[in-house]
Amino acid sequence: MDMKGSERFYTIFTLGVLSAMGAFSIDMYLPGFPDIAKDLHTTIAHITLSITSFFIGISIGQMIYGPLLDKYGRKKPLYIGLAVYLVASLACAYAPTADALIGIRFLQALGSCAGMVASRALVRDIFSVNENAKIFSLLMLVLAISPIIAPTLGGYMTAIFGWQSIFYILAGIAGVTLILVYFKLPHGRLPEPLLSLRPRPIINGFWEVAKMPQFYTYAFAGAIASSGLYAYIAGSPFVFMDLYHVSEKQYGWIFAFVAMGLIGASQANTILLRKYSSEQIIRVTLFCQCLAGMSLVLGTWFHFLGLFSTIFLIWVFLSTQGFAFPNSSALCLAPFSKNAGTASALMGAIQLGFGAVSTALVSVLNDGTPMPMAAVMCVCAVSSFVVLLIGRRIIAFPKGKRELA
Repeated sequence: MDMKGSERFYTIFTLGVLSAMGAFSIDMYLPGFPDIAKDLHTTIAHITLSITSFFIGISIGQMIYGPLLDKYGRKKPLYIGLAVYLVASLACAYAPTADALIGIRFLQALGSCAGMVASRALVRDIFSVNENAKIFSLLMLVLAISPIIAPTLGGYMTAIFGWQSIFYILAGIAGVTLILVYFKLPHGRLPEPLLSLRPRPIINGFWEVAKMPQFYTYAFAGAIASSGLYAYIAGSPFVFMDLYHVSEKQYGWIFAFVAMGLIGASQANTILLRKYSSEQIIRVTLFCQCLAGMSLVLGTWFHFLGLFSTIFLIWVFLSTQGFAFPNSSALCLAPFSKNAGTASALMGAIQLGFGAVSTALVSVLNDGTPMPMAAVMCVCAVSSFVVLLIGRRIIAFPKGKRELA
């Protein structure tokens, strides 16, 4: 699709906002964990489960929105999702208990995931396959700005107006995004009214996508790698604010510094793509993530790490996501055009499903040290690299060739 400069800018910006809604919904309220736990008479570890419920909601919701986006077009389901998100955000501010907050966050996630699925499908609809990795890198730029702005803003809002103000802001963002989607976002692929929404055809559609080696290799490798990021998100409030005794505002600045690595890496990725393929970049990236994860575990185990060295290793670890996310997403969706919504939904569901597991593990394994966070991050990095190596071999040598060999 040919677009003028300003039209292209607004399209990519709106897609970036939609893709970042889930991240913003998490990052912004992290500095408020101590105050939320205090007001709701519980522990930070218990409040951490509201992240897990959010990931579960996104994972389930994406499986619902994928077929809806293919049948009714990209924008109608998106309007509904954003409306649900807006109402749920306001409800979070009035949650009377921690368990109520955990439940409402699940509903908030069901709304936010519409934007995540639609943004990826629209990239596949609007732009050429050769441009996809570059466009995903630009979306990663918007996504990476979230950890810079959100925790800092959340820290100040919590300190000045209380943690409830965070959810008022999230509701406002949903309202503005609705306006952007209505006026600035192309419709993408036309609806397919004959597409059945009965369980069997939907399951068959997901299976047709899931059984392709290129899809499951890069979907699982990318998802497991990104789970390390979610483990950091779940564990960092406890590690930095409880163990290292930084303030909410200082935590926001630490989060922002770490996110700068994501921004730099995502933009460096667009330059590297001029010379190297996505397959080459992601292989080196996941190997580097393994090294950073193992260094973090060893440093924590032998008590070599202080505050600044911990921040540095996390910065290196998460910078790799600036390369891994756009390339794994582009490679994952490249074979699809007609059912890009279903493929995007399944990819996102796998990613957030692993994210839910990693955040739950960090909470359940909490032993009063940084080790649970570090260990989960390391396991995610090593596992993703192993999945990539095995999957690439399957892609290179399909079943028929392996049998002949």
